[in-house]
Amino acid sequence: MKKILQRLGIVILSLTAFLTIGYLTPRKWGNYSQADCTISLYISNQGIHTEIIVPVKNEYFDWNQFLPLTKIGRDATSDYKYLSFGWGDRAFMLETPTSGSINPVTGFKALIFPNPSTVQVQGYRVFPQNQETKCVKISGANYLKMVNFIKNTFQLDTGGNKMKISYGYDNTDSFYEAKGSYWILKTCNDWTAEALRKADVNTPLWSTLSPAIMFHLNSGCECIAEGRSQ
Repeated sequence: MKKILQRLGIVILSLTAFLTIGYLTPRKWGNYSQADCTISLYISNQGIHTEIIVPVKNEYFDWNQFLPLTKIGRDATSDYKYLSFGWGDRAFMLETPTSGSINPVTGFKALIFPNPSTVQVQGYRVFPQNQETKCVKISGANYLKMVNFIKNTFQLDTGGNKMKISYGYDNTDSFYEAKGSYWILKTCNDWTAEALRKADVNTPLWSTLSPAIMFHLNSGCECIAEGRSQ
């Protein structure tokens, strides 16, 4: 029994060390070189979940052409100035409006077994001030690469239309069918990290935890989030 406990302790310590190194290690070292610092991109930390916040429209892309604003929320408005995108386990996200309402059974299933996924889209008339957000600036070309990644996350029907699952928790969001399966080897934060890498933004080697995403967020461009200082 003593040897078993010792071996278990070694495994736990080794795993902890491995994950810690992955948490602290960036995928890119040294200086960053965006072609230009044109587009402000925002990452929101929801505690255990990260989301990407983008302007509805800029000189490079108009999200209303891909996802009509009036169909996102129950309020059917076109007044949104920002949209946030978050990917995750479908059952977990539909049943968990806040981090305080997590169902342990649903959470366990989401991590252990590959499950269907969803994209949550949230509209904002003004930039959200009640969330932890960080800002990075990226080039227009890299922004389009990230936009294409997000667009390609949506699962389409045979007619090429986005497939809405349901409206969300507020009057300004909805859930859509998404590509890919969610589980411990591909979490919501891994999806965020992959989107950021498309835009040449630094991410951690191990991106499962949201604080790791926020810690390594860097594009080589200075940026101040809306309504606050960095």
